[in-house]
Amino acid sequence: MSRTEINTFGEFKLIEHLTDQFSIFHDTTLKGVGDDAAVLDLGAENGLLSTDLLIEGIHFDLMYFPLKHLGYKSVIVNLSDICAMNGIPQQITVSVAMSNRFSVEALEELYSGIKLACDLYKIDLIGGDTSSSQKGLIISISVFGRQAKEKVVYRSGAKSGDYIFTTGNLGGAYLGLQLLERERQLFLSDPNIKPKLEDHKLIVERFLKPEARKDIVLLMEKAGVIPTAMIDISDGLSSDLFHICNQSKVGALLEEANIPIHEEAQLMALEFNLDPVTCALNGGEDYELLMTVDPADFEKIRYLPGFYYIGEIKPIEEGIKIKTTGGNIHTLKAQGWQHF
Repeated sequence: MSRTEINTFGEFKLIEHLTDQFSIFHDTTLKGVGDDAAVLDLGAENGLLSTDLLIEGIHFDLMYFPLKHLGYKSVIVNLSDICAMNGIPQQITVSVAMSNRFSVEALEELYSGIKLACDLYKIDLIGGDTSSSQKGLIISISVFGRQAKEKVVYRSGAKSGDYIFTTGNLGGAYLGLQLLERERQLFLSDPNIKPKLEDHKLIVERFLKPEARKDIVLLMEKAGVIPTAMIDISDGLSSDLFHICNQSKVGALLEEANIPIHEEAQLMALEFNLDPVTCALNGGEDYELLMTVDPADFEKIRYLPGFYYIGEIKPIEEGIKIKTTGGNIHTLKAQGWQHF
């Protein structure tokens, strides 16, 4: 019997391969695998359910990731999935497995970050599980949210002519990670060296303490805007745009000049001899919202704070491309976060 290595599939192809034979037995399951969250029929509203797994050595390194920040971020990445469906997160369950090197005090620090996120976003912690682990720390969080049926947004609703918007600025989290990794290597080579992070608080915080854009969901509701498609930017702008285009069966044209990149991120990219735009396209972990908007709603959204127009949805025959600041058009490649 032949052996297929997992890393030849990638995360999303693997999920599709493992789940495409499963049937939906209940009419209340409106959307199963394949979006930021599952969608359940609750009658007057739809329920939104998602889960994420964070594993030490894969998703975080405790050498530079404080436990309180880790607890906070582990909640945020889940809330972001609900916001990506245009929903409001309400409840979470938290399951933790830890090795014997962790004390009760260490877990208290982790849970203090979880509580901070719950307090700020008005989230109820309603259950979970704990277990021992032979290798480090594992955190699994599930989140439940709600939204009116007609306001739930999927990845599959984009159509040719829609405008592409993103929120916030991109690339900062990736560069914050690169900075922390550099300082980690310097510390390992000489423990007397002190990390130089004081002038880079924004990008370090973008990685260690991101925010879920619940504020954007509420702002769009107030403005009367429902995106045609939406996703959170966790795997990188290019990869997540590909998800929307593939599920909506459309193409896209990004405007490089319009991609929002913070000045601090630009300077750090240059220090690492990296292209800031490449960091924004492929870095990931920004947890901003990428959306497509009907042209009829363009005037409602273009002047809202924190929204940036970055391109347009095209017919599928035109492919997924990017127009450079020099006016050249190139095929866009998805090279975001790799989980395997």
